[in-house]
Order: sequence, then structure tokens, then C-alpha cells
Amino acid sequence: MPSLQAVPDFWHPAAARELLRWPLPYRGFADRCLLRAIALAGRGRVLGIGGLQNIRAGYDPFILALNHSTRTEAVLVPALLMLHRGGRMIHFMADWNFSLIPGVGFVYRRAQILTVTAKPAKPAFLNRLRPLYRGPVPVLDVARDCLARGRAVGVFPEGTVNRDPHRLLAGRRSAALLSLETGAPVVPVGIRFPTVVDRQIRDRDPMEVLIGAPLVPPRTTDRVSPAAVKAWHAVVMGEIARLSGKRWPPADCSPDDSLPRASSPDEASPKPSPYAPCPQGGSRCDWTSA
Repeated sequence: MPSLQAVPDFWHPAAARELLRWPLPYRGFADRCLLRAIALAGRGRVLGIGGLQNIRAGYDPFILALNHSTRTEAVLVPALLMLHRGGRMIHFMADWNFSLIPGVGFVYRRAQILTVTAKPAKPAFLNRLRPLYRGPVPVLDVARDCLARGRAVGVFPEGTVNRDPHRLLAGRRSAALLSLETGAPVVPVGIRFPTVVDRQIRDRDPMEVLIGAPLVPPRTTDRVSPAAVKAWHAVVMGEIARLSGKRWPPADCSPDDSLPRASSPDEASPKPSPYAPCPQGGSRCDWTSA
């Protein structure tokens, strides 16, 4: 049986029997079964994971920032990373419309994702369901609260599926903003597709996951400036590019300033609302004393 303390330099998919016995002390019976089932389903899709020592449960809080090339990785990679953390959650930001896919919505609910409702769905008539997924608290405030309580948060800065095998998208700056505001390090992750050379990445292409060392943000004493966010975003995306084997950004492209849309104009301000409930539950965190 694997030990949560013994972290290999590069993990290769385990045998089915080993996955079925994998220790998951942080999860209940139903969630243990779900995580193991997803891990079994991903055995032929995820060829290996490197750098697992950088996301041990004892290193929380941190912000995990990954490139985004397929729809399937949004389920498989978070599940496998949680498996290696003994079931300890990473609260990923995810678009609400993925929850409309049969089965994915159930997995997202169990994973306690942070739902982003900025994007419209396709076909357009599905947008009538969007208010059902919009929470009472802006998603960035919920993410701040999770970090303040010692939880890990996951972000796909590209903001959408990017099937280009050579270039990252400019990306959104929410991970950089959260890191500078809270002081939480960013752990960059590159997802590579070794069988893809000169074609678009497909959902069924096998992948490798490389986790980099934590990036500790510079200390800030005043209000976080747009220039500071832009500079830190460039550092984060540069590391994701190195780990994923892609380039960032294209010479004719500047990073997108957009963030997950707020329900109030104060969404992107450094001072979040005093109380924002983390999906993990428990007592509220008073940000005014943090």
C-alpha cells in the first residue's frame, strides 16, 4: 500500500489493485470510491505525474495554476492530484456550463468546486439555467476565504480550452491577483501531450503532468497595483509555459485583463468582503483581522 509520506520523483499509473487500496484518510466512503473510480478511468490517459512533493497536504494554502488543453483533464488531473494528497481537497475554479455535462456536475459537486458564471453556454437557451449556479458571494471572495483558512485553490489561467500544442493563451490574472492579495504561493503546473506534434490536441490524447516548485509572491504593503498583478502574472505564465513545453505569450498578444465577473464592482479589490463562506464549511473567517 502506498505511503502519503513517500513521494516519488515521477509517479507512473499504479495497478488497479493498488488504486483500489489507496489511502484516502481525508475523505468519506462515497468520495473515496469516486476518486478511485476516476483514477482507474484515467490510468491510460495520464502517463505520469512529476513534482508531487510540491503539493503535499501540509503545504496548504497554495494556488495551483495549470494550462488547459482538453475537457477531460479538468476532471482527471484534479482527481489524481487529490488522490496523491490523501483526498485533501483542492478547490478548483470551473465554468458553470461544464456542470451541465452528464456526470461532470455530480463530480464537481463532490469536489466542491468554485463555480465561475461569467461565460455564456452553448446553445444559448442553456443560459436560462445560469442563475441557478451563481452563488451569493463573488467567486474571488470565496477563493480568498478558502486560502485564508489554509485550503488550496486551483485555477486554469487560460480560462478556456486551448488545443494549440505550441502556445499558451495570454491568460486571465485571477491567480496572480489572489496570490499577491493573500500572500499564498502559486504552484505552476504544466500538462504535456507527448504524442502531439503538429496537430491540435484532442480530448483522448495521453498526457503527462509536471508540477513546479512554489512561486512565492513579492511582499506588498500597499494596495495591489495593476502593474504588480501584470508582472506577477507574467512570472506565473512563464513557468507554466516552461513546464508545459509551450510558448507564452505570442509576440502580438498582450495578457487579458479580465477576471471572473463580479456581482458587484468591488470584486477585484484587494479587500474582500468581511465574510465569505468556503465550500468546505465551518466557521466564517473575519478578513478584517487577517
